[in-house]
Amino acid sequence: MPETTLLSVADLNAWYGESHILHGAQFEVRRGEVVTLLGRNGVGKTTTLKAIMGMVARREGSIRFDGTQIIELPSDRIARLGVAFCPEERGIFASLDVRENLLLPPAVRAGGLSLAQVFGLFPNLKERLASQGTKLSGGEQQMLAIGRILRTGARLLLLDEPTEGLAPVIVQQIGRTISRLKAEGFTILLVEQNFRFASRVADRHYVMESGRVVDMIPNSELESNLEKVHEYLGV
Repeated sequence: MPETTLLSVADLNAWYGESHILHGAQFEVRRGEVVTLLGRNGVGKTTTLKAIMGMVARREGSIRFDGTQIIELPSDRIARLGVAFCPEERGIFASLDVRENLLLPPAVRAGGLSLAQVFGLFPNLKERLASQGTKLSGGEQQMLAIGRILRTGARLLLLDEPTEGLAPVIVQQIGRTISRLKAEGFTILLVEQNFRFASRVADRHYVMESGRVVDMIPNSELESNLEKVHEYLGV
């Protein structure tokens, strides 16, 4: 496996109960890349992220992170290797304020962002430091969810639909944040329905259908493949 490959997924199968969701998914993410998983709802994008994070009970195949096979590891061990997951539902603790939410996860590796660095990315959070999770807007909750995992020291960030339901101005801020994190050396695997947003932040796009990766489109070739992308996404 080339040294530049940080995450390598091969022949990945995953089940929820008796439902077979992933059918041999295969792709790789190189160190320092932003890569998106595109596809219609229900094709297995979120399940792929959860399988990488060890959050799917039954999975088979190969998931290698930084050369280490993690397919059999529990989520806490995977996190300590430097992988973090930001779910679509964000997972904000409603009864805790912004500071408490940010400080809740432990730092699993060196190199995590300080609170000051998180506030540098998301100034809104500093202004809302004492606000409870229930009092935050959707955009502020998304900033908090991303800021929280940046404190852990993870170098691979799994982001599930970070722009879902957000106002355009917040989407732009999330995009700038992803670009800045990439510039600082983070590697990001992004599930995103908004391929226009994805085209502004990603290096490459994998397309999923029925639990399989069926295509890979470099971002430089996205415009010339728009018709194919529209067909894949049903837009």
